[in-house]
This record gives sequence, structure tokens and C-alpha cells, in this order.
Amino acid sequence: MHYRSFRGTDISEVGLGTWQLGSSDWGVVNDDEAFSILKSFTDAGGNFIDTADVYGMGISERIIGRFLKTVNKEIFVATKLGRRSDEGFGWPANFTYDGMRKQVESSLKNLDLPQLFAEQLHCIPTDELRKGDVFNHFRKLQEEKLIKHWGVSVETSEEALICLEQEGLASLQIIFNLFRQHVADEVFAKAKERDVALIIRVPLASGLLTGKFTEDTKFPENDHRNFNANGDAFNAGETFSGIEFSKGVELSREIRSLLPDERMAQWSIRWILDHPEVTTVIPGASKVSQVESNVAASALPPLPGDLHSKLRSLYDKRIKPIIRGHF
Repeated sequence: MHYRSFRGTDISEVGLGTWQLGSSDWGVVNDDEAFSILKSFTDAGGNFIDTADVYGMGISERIIGRFLKTVNKEIFVATKLGRRSDEGFGWPANFTYDGMRKQVESSLKNLDLPQLFAEQLHCIPTDELRKGDVFNHFRKLQEEKLIKHWGVSVETSEEALICLEQEGLASLQIIFNLFRQHVADEVFAKAKERDVALIIRVPLASGLLTGKFTEDTKFPENDHRNFNANGDAFNAGETFSGIEFSKGVELSREIRSLLPDERMAQWSIRWILDHPEVTTVIPGASKVSQVESNVAASALPPLPGDLHSKLRSLYDKRIKPIIRGHF
């Protein structure tokens, strides 16, 4: 495992996304499986875990909190707030100082930590980012030492650029993969200039870039790749990076034919890591074998420049014009 700097802290360039551990939108992952996934990741040298308070309404955070008690090395956990709608929470109350403090305190309790390494806004409305009050609330929570760093998970490059104007922003979490390449042109240079860590989410396009799906693949009823395949529940861009599923399967085959060998998931992550502005990639996992595959990408050599050019040409001509959702 190789490491990159997050505001002076060395974190693994392959992290672990834990939406799956909430057992709400990817099918069920039981506690034993979740612990095995976390242990496999940390045993491989991983030390950066991303979660959110709404992943199973605290289930993911609580599992991580229990797991942290079993390891003897420092693990850096980033969580997210802003999307809760259970009793006492909701929009716009979630974006007040009191609302944000309640959410931070809830995550601290779930994780059983005295301070959050990083707290992030979780794809909140663009208008709230433009208003800017949420950033002042973060600064106050930072002064109170409830959080060490703060950042934002965004849906669009426009939102990323709004956030990059904010003093103190430590990280940006954004969708970037072989089905969403143009983001690098719009955001990366400015993030590097501002020393803002780039956390790359949806790196495998909800599994499309593993090359394991066919047009006939079916997903469980409670899997977002079933109920949000066309953006029926939330932004279509969050599922399959906004590509219609059968078309995505077709394009993934074409991408696979260009890669050095059959390790499509690993090379797709390696492609992301070839961008030096990237700090960490956070693929999720619902089984240990997926963790092992993901972390192995850190050891692969960079892809050659001419292959990067071919993959970008395919993206510009065939993929970008058919992305759905806001991005």
C-alpha cells in the first residue's frame, strides 16, 4: 500500500467506502462480514475509512466504532452529515449550527471517538453551499475540537468550485472514474493549488467497471442499483455514474478490451491513482475478495500515456454525451 498526504497526515491511497456496511442500499452485510471486510482492509495497510451517518442510519458508523477497538494502529475515519430526515432532523434544520452540531455529536457517539478526523457535508443543496453559513458552522465546530478537518462531498464540478473558494476546506469528495473523466479538467488543478485532498468516490461506477456484469444481471430489491438505476430515488449520477445500465455493460466491455489484462477493477482504480492530484480512492466492498482486489491496485504500475489517451478519446466521444443526472 502506498500513502498520500491529507493535510500532513499520510493516508492510504486506496481507502474503504462503507456505504455497503449500512446494509440498506446494497443488500445486507452482516456484522461478521463487515468485521472481516474492515480487518482485511487494515491488514493490507489501509488506514482511511469513509462513512456517513445515513448509511443504515448509524449502522455503518457503529460497526466501524466497534472495529476500531480491535486494532492497535491509527485509523482515520471521515464521516458525513446533512442528509438525515429522522425525528429531529431534516432540511433546512440540518444546515444550522445546532443541527450540524447534533449530527456531529451523533457520529462521535456512534464511532465512540472524542474527535472526528474529518466531517463532510453530504451532497447538500447547491444553494446552501452558495450561502456559505455551513462553512462557518464547520469552523466553529473545529474551534470546539469536535472535528479536526472538514470537507464536502459534492455532486457537480460547479459545487466543487464553490467549495474551493472557502478558506479551511480540507477535502473534496467527488465522483471520478472512467465513466466520469472530465472532472479532472475542471477541478483537480485548483484543488492541488489549495492543498485540498481529493477523495474519489464511486470509482468503479457501482460495479460496472469490474467487468463482471452482463445485460441480464439483476440486483436485490433493496440495492440502489435496482431502485435507483434510472434516478428514481436520488441523483441518477450516483448509480452507475449516470450511465444507463445495459449501455454501461457494453461500454465496460470496450474499456476492458483496452486494458493490459483481465483485472479490470484494479486497472480502473490504478487509472484514477495515475492522477497525482488524487489523495485517496474509496471503493466499497461487500465481501473480503473485493477488498483484496481493490487494495492490490496500489501495487500496479501506472498505465502508459497512450492508453490514457485512448481511454479519454472513448470517454469524450461515446460516454460523456450519455451521462444522466446532474454532474
